[in-house]
Amino acid sequence: MHRSGCVTRREFVERSGLAAAGLFLSVCSGGGNPARADLTDKRRPTRNPDDVLRKLIAGNNRFIKGEPKNPRRKPADFAKLVEGQNPVAVIVGCSDSRVPPELLFDQGIGDLFVVRVAGNVISGAGAIVKGSIEYAVAELGVPLIMVLGHAGCGAVKSALKHIDAADPLPGAIDELVRAIKPAVAATKGKAGDPLENAIKANVRLGVDRLKSLKPILAGPVREEKVKVVGGVYDLRTGRVTVIG
Repeated sequence: MHRSGCVTRREFVERSGLAAAGLFLSVCSGGGNPARADLTDKRRPTRNPDDVLRKLIAGNNRFIKGEPKNPRRKPADFAKLVEGQNPVAVIVGCSDSRVPPELLFDQGIGDLFVVRVAGNVISGAGAIVKGSIEYAVAELGVPLIMVLGHAGCGAVKSALKHIDAADPLPGAIDELVRAIKPAVAATKGKAGDPLENAIKANVRLGVDRLKSLKPILAGPVREEKVKVVGGVYDLRTGRVTVIG
């Protein structure tokens, strides 16, 4: 996917330390990333992770009440972002069709950098998922990452069902389910609903993995420049409960 004018992988890693500190670098010439904007521009969204989290929770509360603002969702709003993006949060969510982050948090075009994979898997998901998250932090200056699970997750349910079985599932589904089994194992025998426990544990494992992910995330997380949290979405109520 290398294009003329893009930084190399080595340059990306070398620059990431500066990017995480707030000097957001342009990936490609003409990429329209925050480096092209004046860092003192008051129109730029907040880079305080706690403020961003409050913004997401406020949006979720509007969604729950059925009073969404539906911000920036017209064709004209998309056109304004042709030259670049300034998302304020990374949402690592499940591919489930019932869990669209922009709707759950009542956010508009350009607000969220969304990575979706069945079971919101981090560990075992490979470089594509982790690299996407790292890109958002190092190159776009995103200060908040949320690993978002949801009630009734089919991927976690499958891991729960096959935790003790030696029956491989077809294709790559088996590898996906195996990546979630550690969360199931960690909650085995604990009080409460086994599926709910495993869903929360899967989110927490993802959060822990991202907090320690070197070379790009661990440092900024330790310095409190980037926050990593978990969330679980209740399909019945619409509420996202923050955990971790």
